[in-house]
Amino acid sequence: MSATDFRDVDVVVLGEPLIEISTHGPITAGVDCRLAVSGDVVNTAAAAAAAGAQVAVITRVSHDELGTAVIDRLTEIGADTRFVRRDDSFQGMYVQYADPLGERQFCYARGGSAASRLSPDDLPEGLLENTGGVLVSGITAALSATALATVLEAARRSQRIVYDPNYRPRLTTAQEAAAVLREIAPHCTLVTPSAPHECATLLGTESPAEAAAMLRAAGAAAVAVTCGATGVHVDADAAHWRPAFPAPAVVDQTGAGDVFAGTVTARLALGDDLRTAVRLGAAAASLAVGGAGGSGGIAPLDVVRTHAASHSGVSA
Repeated sequence: MSATDFRDVDVVVLGEPLIEISTHGPITAGVDCRLAVSGDVVNTAAAAAAAGAQVAVITRVSHDELGTAVIDRLTEIGADTRFVRRDDSFQGMYVQYADPLGERQFCYARGGSAASRLSPDDLPEGLLENTGGVLVSGITAALSATALATVLEAARRSQRIVYDPNYRPRLTTAQEAAAVLREIAPHCTLVTPSAPHECATLLGTESPAEAAAMLRAAGAAAVAVTCGATGVHVDADAAHWRPAFPAPAVVDQTGAGDVFAGTVTARLALGDDLRTAVRLGAAAASLAVGGAGGSGGIAPLDVVRTHAASHSGVSA
């Protein structure tokens, strides 16, 4: 394909979609549950699409009904699936329980999955170089050596890349995740770590300001440290604090960080400045916790704008 074949793509998200089995109580035999499609790549793609971007997904899925369910879900949220490859390995999945207060249990089945076999060959020539924004995460980097190589190649080739460290101790060690963060930071338009725990684990500080300064010194053009229900510390040409927007309802906090990252990436790709993009990302995340699952509460852009405007009195 030539670069002109990609002119309709604003944002590319790269990673592993997962079958999500959500239980209605602590994980045990016989508990009621529902099946959905999630994973950070699905959540971020859904958020970016809702924020107005034309989104393409690069991944691998299984050659069975579960892989088809993933493709159907990506199509449903408006994502372009022409770069999704079918693979002979199994479809990654997880079982999760989340109560409204945020206490969560996760059990994954993803070692050796279809998406863990991502390789740099899955990156179409000319796509990343001609796309407004590319979003990748530390989860993808931790799946396998080839997936890590794919993430780093995407970072080198993208004109604007957003990296969410998304540290998962069941996938990688703190030392390995920190090393990837240091390696990818110089390529990043924006890095979006969370505080206090992720920053403490990967950067050795619970201070959002100190963490942001460290990543800027490592070469990141901008950093947005998400601080849960309190807000976001942003460090670019100048630092500022974006207070969180109040959540109308809290059902499930799963995927709120993904919604923030997906929304911000989309708005940057579509021409918003960083302050505006972060503001809309924070508003979208505060609405997202009102739905079940990683992408169950994603709101359309007009609703996000209205929510943000209705709380414009919150000091920035």
